[in-house]
Amino acid sequence: MKFTAYERTLQGTGASRRLRNAAKVPGIVYGAGTPAMIELDHNALFFALKKEAFHSSILEMDLAGKSEKVLLRDFQMHAWKPIVLHIDFQRVDETTKLRKKVPLHFINEETSPAVKTDHCLVSRVATEIEIACLASQLPEFVTIDLGQLVKGQSLHASDLKLPDGIKAVKHGTLNPVIVAVTTPRVEEEVAPLALVAPADKDKGKPKKSEKQNKK
Repeated sequence: MKFTAYERTLQGTGASRRLRNAAKVPGIVYGAGTPAMIELDHNALFFALKKEAFHSSILEMDLAGKSEKVLLRDFQMHAWKPIVLHIDFQRVDETTKLRKKVPLHFINEETSPAVKTDHCLVSRVATEIEIACLASQLPEFVTIDLGQLVKGQSLHASDLKLPDGIKAVKHGTLNPVIVAVTTPRVEEEVAPLALVAPADKDKGKPKKSEKQNKK
C-alpha cells in the first residue's frame, strides 16, 4: 500500500494541536537513520487504518519526493472521538528482521469432519498471531486450513503450518490455543408432569356416624 506524508518542522504540544485543528496528524518515522518528523492527512489516514493490510504489511511512503518502505508500529486514537492523534512508522528493508502480529484467516471450517459430520462448534480463540521473519517475507495475513478438524480437537500455536521463513513467536513455555472444537450441549427432554386427579371433595373428611345422620 502507498501513502503520502509531509515533512513536519514544528514540534511540541501547541504545534501538534494546530496540526490536528487543520485535519492533519503528527507522526514520526524512525529506524535506519535519523528519525523524521512527519504529518499526514487525517481523513486519508483514518480510512487507511480501517484496512487490514495497512497494519500488517510493508507500506510505501512518499515523503518529499522520495519513496521509503515503512511498517506501521503504533498509533494513538482519541479516547472517545474518531480522531487519530499520533502515528509511528519504522523504516525497513529486505534484510530487516521483524516481530509483528498478523491476522489469521480461517478456511474450510464448514467442510471439516467436526462440523459437517459431527455438527460440532468451532471456536476461534485467537484472531492474530505474532510472527518473526524478514521484512521481505512479512505476509498480510496467515491462512489456517481447518478442513481436517475432528471432534474434540484443539489447534495450538505450535500446530500451525506457517510459510517457510516465518516462525511463531514463543513467550516462554506458553502454547496458546488458536482453535477449539466443542460438542454442542444437548438439552435433556423434560418428562411431562403426571396429571394429578382432582381430590375428592369428601375425601379426608370424617364420616358422620349413624346417630348423627338420624338427627
